[in-house]
Amino acid sequence: MSSTLFRTKKVEQSILDTEEPEHALKKSLSALDLTVFGVGVIIGTGIFVLTGTVAKNNAGPAVALAFVAAGVACALAALCYAEFASTVPVAGSAYTFSYASLGELPAWIIGWDLVLEFALGTAVVAVGWSGYIQSLMDNAGWEMPAALGSREGADVFGFDILAAALVLVLTGILVLGMKLSARITSLVVAIKVTVVLVVIVAGAFLIKGANYDPFIPKEKPVEAGSSLDSPLIQLMFGWAPSNFGVMGIFTAASVVFFAFIGFDVVATAAEETRNPQRDMPRGILGSLLICTTLYVLVSIVVTGMQHYTRLSIDAPLADAFKATGHPWFAGFISFGAAVGLTTVCMILLLGQTRVFFAMSRDGLLPRFFSHVHPRFRTPHRPTILLGVIIAILAGFTPLTELAALVNIGTLFAFVVVAIGVLVLRRTRPDLHRAFRTPWVPVIPIVSVCASLWLMINLPAETWVRFGIWMAAGFLVYFLYGRTHSRLARGEATKPEETL
Repeated sequence: MSSTLFRTKKVEQSILDTEEPEHALKKSLSALDLTVFGVGVIIGTGIFVLTGTVAKNNAGPAVALAFVAAGVACALAALCYAEFASTVPVAGSAYTFSYASLGELPAWIIGWDLVLEFALGTAVVAVGWSGYIQSLMDNAGWEMPAALGSREGADVFGFDILAAALVLVLTGILVLGMKLSARITSLVVAIKVTVVLVVIVAGAFLIKGANYDPFIPKEKPVEAGSSLDSPLIQLMFGWAPSNFGVMGIFTAASVVFFAFIGFDVVATAAEETRNPQRDMPRGILGSLLICTTLYVLVSIVVTGMQHYTRLSIDAPLADAFKATGHPWFAGFISFGAAVGLTTVCMILLLGQTRVFFAMSRDGLLPRFFSHVHPRFRTPHRPTILLGVIIAILAGFTPLTELAALVNIGTLFAFVVVAIGVLVLRRTRPDLHRAFRTPWVPVIPIVSVCASLWLMINLPAETWVRFGIWMAAGFLVYFLYGRTHSRLARGEATKPEETL
């Protein structure tokens, strides 16, 4: 039993599978496309909301240092992703990497985890986008009917038609081809980054040096909680992280870390990259560097415009501009957030369909979903299926409570990928690695520790929900995946079949 659960799929076999005509994706992406995808998915509402909120509650002006610390933690994981993505340029990201290094059951677990992460992420972002659009419509004097505005706004029936429509439109774009998706993403990201840069430049002229005093406020201990909404580390050890002070910077880092979530989606597009050995590391690390820089600059601006104790919780950056006599920037920021969420939603949906496609091609999910469109060379079947399911989910379900599952799923993937780098270095030292994670085993080990630290700072309630989803995944694997996988059936592609 154990030998079948941990059977690995050779890297060479994974690459051969990508050459099967019916299951081969079109290679059309460049390093610039990948970088744009990364920036597009990382920069969302967090840059306009999270910066000021964390400054007020956790770190004061030192929130800029928290973003640096979180960026370093992400960079550790990004270095591991870059090695895998350049060595195993196959769709599926952490799922494919795990199959090559840790075995079938770990691969299934991480694939099942990523399906949940990207599905909930897409739905949550779509609902957030709908809220911004409705806010802009209200400013223009247009009002959506309550039953079609949001689930919370209706007494009996409620369906967020804007959120569902966004998902369906983006589904259609993804079916039509990756290059079209990349072009639309490039345009939207250009608009989004322009809005961010305008906010940074305009805000820089409104900074008052006195607002940075003190830069690191005096430490304030936090009383430990005992309910399921308390961080797991509190329930385990009775320890609560402090706010402000030097330790408050690290508390803030565990919060703002989630503003970086998404760069791992870039790795799911490895198979559709023209030169993955060169371009995947550039795309992953380049997008992370750009976004970290923008986050730090925005945090410096917002805490310089208004003293951190007076920042608002809901819209700190917009309200900071209002407080300095520039209220029109609030609408400008809402516009930037709405535009930005469009690309976040599309790239998360793209990531999920690629993971689903890779699992289907390996037989762990029905092979029906692994056939690509004869003209567009995209995985149209899983894209349409998942797009419709997520549109319904976004339309009917308030997802605020489930959003934290996106965070724990991402961190879990970080842990698996870092461990996978260590294992594959030991089991397959002969593999050509176009990019090598430096200082192995130190970097992967530190990456695992950083991710686990952030995971245990999540609410215990999130762990319970994550455990339920994982239990369901085990059930599906043992009822279907274990006996239907191509490795179990001995259906490996022979080299001569691809000639």
